[in-house]
Amino acid sequence: AWASRAPLLPALVFMIVVTQLPFLGTLVISFFSWNSLNPDARAFNGFGNYGTVLSDSALRSSVITTVVLTTTVVLVSLVLGLLLALLLDRRFPGRGAVRTMLITPFLLVPVAAALLWKHVLFNPEYGLFNGLLNSIGGFLGFEDPIQPDWISDMPLFAIEAALIWQWTPFMMLILLAGLQSRPLDAIEAARIDGAGDRQIFRYITLPHLRRYLELGALLGSIHIVQHFDAVFTITGGALGTANLPFTIYQTFYRAHEYGLASAAGVLVVIGTIILATFALRVVSSLFSEEGGHS
Repeated sequence: AWASRAPLLPALVFMIVVTQLPFLGTLVISFFSWNSLNPDARAFNGFGNYGTVLSDSALRSSVITTVVLTTTVVLVSLVLGLLLALLLDRRFPGRGAVRTMLITPFLLVPVAAALLWKHVLFNPEYGLFNGLLNSIGGFLGFEDPIQPDWISDMPLFAIEAALIWQWTPFMMLILLAGLQSRPLDAIEAARIDGAGDRQIFRYITLPHLRRYLELGALLGSIHIVQHFDAVFTITGGALGTANLPFTIYQTFYRAHEYGLASAAGVLVVIGTIILATFALRVVSSLFSEEGGHS
């Protein structure tokens, strides 16, 4: 047993040092009243920081923003990912090139993607969106320029659009893998019995994709709940767009409240662990089903 587990020992030690020890330090700090601007006043506070975090109005607002942001991005990217996966499941010339281009947004660095949307697309003076609107307005005979300030007028939508664009390829890959593992004999039998494409999708494809949809939703939720880059880059947390990670950043780096920020971080980690537990169960059930089919 040790001979088979020994090669994994360095990876286990590395994981403990990199992830568990910092979390243990964060957990210890969360029990202290600790402001870095007044280090001499540091004192043990018990669960007082957690009570302050849970009763803080700014945190409650950031929780609502996080829920709205995560739900919108996950649902819309799942629907778009499903449509793209259905497209790529068909054979057509250039399918490999189209698949590569569709995957590209997910491979971008999150900060680079946010900067792309902020300056290239949303900028009210030289952004692509306003350029297209002015071109359409000129074609329709409008004399005044059309220059909406997307970020100021629709701040949360601006962040959601950037995240949907970046996370749709991830959902597409998961659902495409599910589509390509469908039982072809059942589909062929349904066609012989006279079922159309809509009936096959509703009664065979969609039930088969249920686990993959759940997996995409859970994995997407885990990452988007912790997302910081787009909020920081596009709006700077202003205009009601501050989510939990950004609020923790403000508490730690701007207010210098180490104890409160650590307590909020621990609560976020606990919520993420709960989501990850459900995701692991879905993955386990997927492997079990694939093993049963084989």
